Amino acid sequence: MYEKILIPLDGSEVGESALPYVGDLLSKLSPEVKVEVTLLQVIRPVRPYILGGGEVPDIAYTAKEIEEIKKKAIDYLNKAGETLRSKGATVKSRVGIGDASEEILKVAEEINADLIAMSTHGRSGLSRWAFGSVTEKVLRRGGRAPILTVRAPGKSEKA
Repeated sequence: MYEKILIPLDGSEVGESALPYVGDLLSKLSPEVKVEVTLLQVIRPVRPYILGGGEVPDIAYTAKEIEEIKKKAIDYLNKAGETLRSKGATVKSRVGIGDASEEILKVAEEINADLIAMSTHGRSGLSRWAFGSVTEKVLRRGGRAPILTVRAPGKSEKA
């Protein structure tokens, strides 16, 4: 039975696609089953690339900027978890810093997750190659927990 569920979120509507599925799962469980859901958002430690001529350096966030980003992430995660709380789950919020797929697998191991539920943006072809797929990396590297992947609504196979 799924008693510890990890849901990685990236702050987008697409990223939240797994939330209703977990909510539906919670509705179908016996009230005696205590479920703990951990919502996770991972922050890259460097700013997004700024396009320009020549080389594009990575620019690290300052400690103050990281703390501000973490606070916003926790606020977002707490709001995103409201529906799951209303269905009886204990919801915890965590913010990781680093590579998203590595942080997801690390947190899944730390909390001893029974299930990882995450959405996929549905990219394919060149878009997938250029942007990578966190979901695919988590699936390939795997862990011991089963992984539920949810395709974002309205996404087709071709990108």
